[in-house]
Amino acid sequence: MATKQSLLALALLAAACILLLIPSASAVTDLDYCNKHKDYPVKVSGVEIVPDPVERGVPATFKISATTGETITTGKLVIDVKYFFFNVHSETDDICTKTACPATDKFELSHSQTLPSVTPPGTYTITMKMLGDKDEELSCISFKFSIGLFSPVALS
Repeated sequence: MATKQSLLALALLAAACILLLIPSASAVTDLDYCNKHKDYPVKVSGVEIVPDPVERGVPATFKISATTGETITTGKLVIDVKYFFFNVHSETDDICTKTACPATDKFELSHSQTLPSVTPPGTYTITMKMLGDKDEELSCISFKFSIGLFSPVALS
């Protein structure tokens, strides 16, 4: 017959396993500007990744909070993703598909992506450039995100 201590230990172990399987609701990620000495017209105050870590086969959303003293009516968002030092993904989008234009003062860019089930786990680096209507650099940031070892797609 199991003792109260062993039942308590088993319950705590089960609770810990469940918490590890539940993706976090959100996480704020550290970011770096591409050129630390440049005074970008768009200042990025944070990056939120949901879920974190990113799961293969599950939509991941990257939300970038920013401010500007300009009015952004057109432009591009250029995204490059590296796994270690290998470029694994690049895309260019109309900035107004990622935020409401015109963007002024405080605004948020949002980008969603579903990674294939064969995506290797580990740490990736994203570089995001915001370019204006004349391809002038409004901002450039980089940040890391992780893809978990286990995936619901791989388990199903």
